[in-house]
Amino acid sequence: MDRQSHVKNAKILTMGTKYLLDVMFYGGIAVTATLPFGIRKIGELLPELVTHYEETVIIYFVLGVAALKLVWELRKIFRTVLEEDCFVQENVVSLGKMGNWSFFIALMSIVRSIVYATIAMGVVILVFVIAGLFSKVLAQVFQEAVRYKEENDLTI
Repeated sequence: MDRQSHVKNAKILTMGTKYLLDVMFYGGIAVTATLPFGIRKIGELLPELVTHYEETVIIYFVLGVAALKLVWELRKIFRTVLEEDCFVQENVVSLGKMGNWSFFIALMSIVRSIVYATIAMGVVILVFVIAGLFSKVLAQVFQEAVRYKEENDLTI
């Protein structure tokens, strides 16, 4: 594959991912805003959810807001990728925040498991712990890349 085709395919993948993140962000706002109604409706199929209705609404609202904050930071990073200037300090900060939000989601998922435990929640907790660790390590990698870039910019 020639370089031009590779660049075009990368741009298509990046734009597609950005649109997916936009759908997730705005869809997440809608789902989080309608949680009280949604949980009642889902409760018709899963009565365990409405056994602790208030707790469930609060926990899922907090989880929804945390997930929205995480996706917001990821959308900010994608803007810099589309601008072809991704090794910037703002992305280091965003990756750090994404790690924090991932750890928070894992912690809130543990709290949620106290109210309503499922095997799948263990997987969710593990995924967000790994995502948090990955984000923190990636923030360090980006910090080094920003440092190298700034040193390079000074020598030109």
